[in-house]
Amino acid sequence: MRFQNFDLNLLGALRALIEERSVTRAAERVGLSQPAMSAALKRLREALGDDILVPNGRAMIPTAHAQMLAPMLDDLLGGMQSLIAAANVFDPATSKRVFRIVASDYITMVLVAPLLAELERDAPQIGIEITPARVGAELKLARGEIDLMLGPEPFLSPEHPTRLVFEERFVAVGWRGNPRFERGLSERDYLDGGHIVVELGGHSTNFAEFEAQRLGYERRIEVVAPSFLVVPWMLLGTQRIATMHERLARKLVTDLPLVIAPLPVAMPPMLEMAQYHAARERDGGLQWLIERLVAQAAALS
Repeated sequence: MRFQNFDLNLLGALRALIEERSVTRAAERVGLSQPAMSAALKRLREALGDDILVPNGRAMIPTAHAQMLAPMLDDLLGGMQSLIAAANVFDPATSKRVFRIVASDYITMVLVAPLLAELERDAPQIGIEITPARVGAELKLARGEIDLMLGPEPFLSPEHPTRLVFEERFVAVGWRGNPRFERGLSERDYLDGGHIVVELGGHSTNFAEFEAQRLGYERRIEVVAPSFLVVPWMLLGTQRIATMHERLARKLVTDLPLVIAPLPVAMPPMLEMAQYHAARERDGGLQWLIERLVAQAAALS
């Protein structure tokens, strides 16, 4: 097969077929009709000299050759996206680019939301799509399906570049009527009290809980919340304690009868990082956005 005769659009179809293991689902994923995806599969089989997908009972599974191609395909498609991005000089004033970001509700509220007004002024036609931090986000970054991940350093991939956005400390938060806070929260109060913790998108823990477990703090977990933003309302009228990011806590407690106390146990600061695919190092638009996020964090410190 000569490279000049190969339709590069088939590469996206190939990745979808390998990952979805279904012509129907692959067609839905890339926005093709089922007959069009069946035709693409036929062309791929002819071009690559391999069946790509083979029946296995009622299911379809990738061939060994297709599985071997999968990681190379991710690298190739990521490089192609970088090539396309680099081919265009990024002008924020005129760009209509949509940036796809993975971020928790915490980082969205304390960092991204305050930046939106400036972006509306300086880059009025760009779009921002934020999706929650969930299992599989790292794979989406590798595939080029997202532009940027914002998250704590321990939870990011060592295979791609990162940039420090800011450091975050943690505080204890409780209802104003909680006697533990009224008398001054001690280490024993903290360890003996009932706690509200957050689990995000299938992750067993977040940074604060990861560090608490690593440091051996044995606490009584009474409530598991799906979001950082709902925790303050869950504390009201209870004797429970929450370990919260300081920036978020100071935003959320202003209109609620809650109090903030220094954390009475050792907890390292969290390094909040921006991560992007290694192939996007020279993506002018993405680097511009990261610079704006870093500058916004410095302004809010």
